[in-house]
Amino acid sequence: MVLTMNKIIGVTELQRRFRSVFDEVSKRRAAYVLTRGSRPEAALISYEDFLDFQRLQETQVLERFQRMTERMSARNRELDDDEVEADARAARDERRGR
Repeated sequence: MVLTMNKIIGVTELQRRFRSVFDEVSKRRAAYVLTRGSRPEAALISYEDFLDFQRLQETQVLERFQRMTERMSARNRELDDDEVEADARAARDERRGR
């Protein structure tokens, strides 16, 4: 991912300069923060940066899931399979309102 300084542009200005801003984002990977009434409301980034961002989010979610699984495994290490199954069944029944 190429890190560049974000440029700030209002939506009215973006409408006037859309083609040049679009070219800058797509060809030079510039990033824009889009504002309305001086409030940031959206971002315009290249497709490559968008894909990088999605991969980063996915990696972070998988890492968090792995840490949670390791913690659960450590906590449940002393329980046998029957106890774990009984706890899971009780949680399902409670969720279903039984």
